[in-house]
Amino acid sequence: MSRVLAVNTGSSSIKLALLGERSDEPLAAVELDAPGVSVDTAQLRGALTGALGDADIVVHRIVHGGTEFSDAVLIDGRVRAALHGLVSLAPLHQPKSLAALDAVGGLLPGLPTVACFDTGFHASLPPAAATFALPAAWRQRWGLRRFGFHGLSHSHVARYVSETLGDGLRVVSCHLGAGASLCAIADGRSLDTTMGFTPLDGLVMATRSGSVDPGLLLWLLEHTELREHEVAAALEHESGLYGLCGHADMRTVLDARAAGDARATLAVEVYVHRLRAGIAAMAAALGGCDVIVFTGGIGEHATAIRDEALDGLGFLTEASALHPAARVLTVRAREDLEMARQARRCCEARATGLQAPVRSRR
Repeated sequence: MSRVLAVNTGSSSIKLALLGERSDEPLAAVELDAPGVSVDTAQLRGALTGALGDADIVVHRIVHGGTEFSDAVLIDGRVRAALHGLVSLAPLHQPKSLAALDAVGGLLPGLPTVACFDTGFHASLPPAAATFALPAAWRQRWGLRRFGFHGLSHSHVARYVSETLGDGLRVVSCHLGAGASLCAIADGRSLDTTMGFTPLDGLVMATRSGSVDPGLLLWLLEHTELREHEVAAALEHESGLYGLCGHADMRTVLDARAAGDARATLAVEVYVHRLRAGIAAMAAALGGCDVIVFTGGIGEHATAIRDEALDGLGFLTEASALHPAARVLTVRAREDLEMARQARRCCEARATGLQAPVRSRR
């Protein structure tokens, strides 16, 4: 039985989970604090000296696979170099994931190591959803397109709905955490999503702005003293909920609103407005909606956010003569399960001499 160590490196933590084949629950799990872009090797060593180190395969979540990587892939020198070449597309996430890959590899040498990608699930985006209305020369030279992110979480949602409710359903998946994105899923495939070329696009997030008029950013660069690096830092670290009310954690924001804080009230209103509009847009991309799924820390636990978003979506959630009501589910985020599944499939394909299917991006 292959035991898979899933290494999920996020913006402020590293989640480690050892998964066997016969149960969805981890054999062992730990979450390590990891602020910034560095990785504490001593902390990792301590975690891996116990049961977590009893792995047969290691799999890492890598945020960006670019245009080359869609499916999970075994790490070798060529793959490692290619992933380093994608750092500019995800400068806050990719370096830390690669540092974790190196650190765990040094502590558990000799194990097959697999990378799976947050962008991978969105390789199926149709051209209408993936293409930016930019000059063709730009798109061709620099590979400019909508990549989409949180694909491991959205893929788990797609699998969960298929296994519990059946196939053929139109699903709007809402991954709401510190980062947040929506995905329109039909027949288990991503047809549209809110994040774009980078994870900055789309919904309001904890400290990220989400979608902003590009003309506004050009105006700031041309008419103020702000420079590119200052604008980039503000969009990533000082915007979103934090920019609106000074708090990045939705629990704190909701507590502040309950205490009468006007800035927190506005922050929730902006967040819900963007979320509600995004859900409606995903449903439109699907030509209707059968299931709305909330996942991630906010999606699973912030009942007020779910209720307020759905309050304006009665045309989806209430039955009419034209359509049945969409079901609303809350699903526990389990990127680790999806990572383990992809890692096993990748290693089995290599063992049998077969290549895992590669989905090209148009």
